[in-house]
Amino acid sequence: MTSAIEIKDLSFTYRRSDRPALADLNLAQREGEVVAVAGRTGAGKSSLVLCLNRIIPGFFPGEFKGRIDLFGEDISNRRTGDLAGVVGVVLQDFESQLFSTRADLDAAFGPENLGLPRPEIAARVREALGAVGLAEFAGRDPATLSGGQKQRLALASVLALKPRILCLDEALTDLDPQGKAEVMAIARKLAESGSTLILIGHEAEELGPADRIVILEQGRLKTAGPREEILADAELLERAGVRPGDAMKVASRLKLNGHRLQTGDALLQSLRENNFIFDRDKIRELEEQDQARERSLGPEVLRAEAVEYRYPAGVQALSGVSLGIRQGDFVAIVGANGSGKTTLVKNLNGLLRPTAGAVFLDGRDLRGHKLAELGKEIGFVFQNPDHQIFSPRVFDEVAFGPRNYGWKESEVQARVKKALFAVNLSGAEDRDPFLMTKGERQRLAVASILAPEPRVLILDEPTTGLDYPEQAAVMEMLQELNRAGRTIIIVTHTLWLVARYARRAVLMAGGKILADGPTRQALARSDLRQASLRTPEIMQMGMAFGFPTLTAEEFLRCVTKM
Repeated sequence: MTSAIEIKDLSFTYRRSDRPALADLNLAQREGEVVAVAGRTGAGKSSLVLCLNRIIPGFFPGEFKGRIDLFGEDISNRRTGDLAGVVGVVLQDFESQLFSTRADLDAAFGPENLGLPRPEIAARVREALGAVGLAEFAGRDPATLSGGQKQRLALASVLALKPRILCLDEALTDLDPQGKAEVMAIARKLAESGSTLILIGHEAEELGPADRIVILEQGRLKTAGPREEILADAELLERAGVRPGDAMKVASRLKLNGHRLQTGDALLQSLRENNFIFDRDKIRELEEQDQARERSLGPEVLRAEAVEYRYPAGVQALSGVSLGIRQGDFVAIVGANGSGKTTLVKNLNGLLRPTAGAVFLDGRDLRGHKLAELGKEIGFVFQNPDHQIFSPRVFDEVAFGPRNYGWKESEVQARVKKALFAVNLSGAEDRDPFLMTKGERQRLAVASILAPEPRVLILDEPTTGLDYPEQAAVMEMLQELNRAGRTIIIVTHTLWLVARYARRAVLMAGGKILADGPTRQALARSDLRQASLRTPEIMQMGMAFGFPTLTAEEFLRCVTKM
């Protein structure tokens, strides 16, 4: 089979960086092959992709060495524009790829610059938007789309170019489970049609369609192998910053190893064959823990009463939403892209004011509070950290809130130190935020909101762009804050995070609340697909044994041999 990509002795060090992003890298990929690239944040994954279309070193200055051949041609003298029909990249920061006032114009931009005939451009736009489920949004302003819809639009704009090589740099991060499945279906279809794909991700499911998995570590090739071999090694995946599948974790702990046990169905069959059952006493212990958590909650702190919200363009985002949040609760708001999740939480903290209905803090209508005053009580971390980071120095970014509230400099310094420690950025006070990775910027945004120590902390997709250890670190941090009495509200599509950390889940669909209750009950509902969600695999496995376990650890706690 023809070689699509050949990378020889590739090294690159960004200007002002003290270590190489890529070092002596040698890789090859066949035409039509699907390769997944994994590794911790900063391993060099995105840098590798940007070298393929000459964004590096064309737009990022630094020291570049080595050679890259695409379909047998050395690209060292090619410009990024010359490679538009060869290499298509959906960037990790996908919003940077959107700049038009209508979705169809964004999708048309690439084909127009290739000089294609207008009928061909129109056909490509229709096909690309349809492929990602955005046909009905062709006339929408991208700024009015949800994060997941924007991510799909970025993919459509690349698909419209019909590149021979398609690179998806964490292209599933802001998609709901249904959206992820649809994008993976697109990827498989492209692979079947002969396209060459590179997938970058931090979840085992994101690497699943690959023929081969490559793991990078500090810019170097750590290991590579067939998909089945790499996905079967849970310890290797965790070291690489990838969350292994729960089925593999359970199989490994119970010493039921084997490539075929990577799915819940296969593992369930093996467990039954080996006479495993659930211990009823262990189930009772978990039920008692759930009840104790519910009793520990304080009085209601936030309440939305019949809230409706209509955007100026006429989009009805919320329709009669009523919701109460108690002090000390840990609530996850989940649902399909565009279901109204972000709109709801922006109404809860006063960034948006309801078109109808009202939101109350301690029984007082938010409309009676200034937004600056609310910031002391309700902190908000945006889905995209770049929407709130503006200072040229990390310390000043985190200190902005406390300084605005007039606290003494000694108090400001203490709060900055505490907040940076909480997000594992101690020692980064003098760094430039705009030279940080997206994962680091995400943690910085959390730190800046933590510094004023609000009672309620709202985070919109707080783990976007983070590898598995970083996701776990952020969520452990939030859990500790919650244990200390702080109320936490998160918006997320990552259901394993919801299952592991949230006490309560609010499911949204079409601007309304579909279900609201304890996480164990909410995520086990049979009508979950109405919210474009799927019950997590480990819960499905538990339900097959009579009890919806939230984590692999709970499953292992309950399971025993007859």
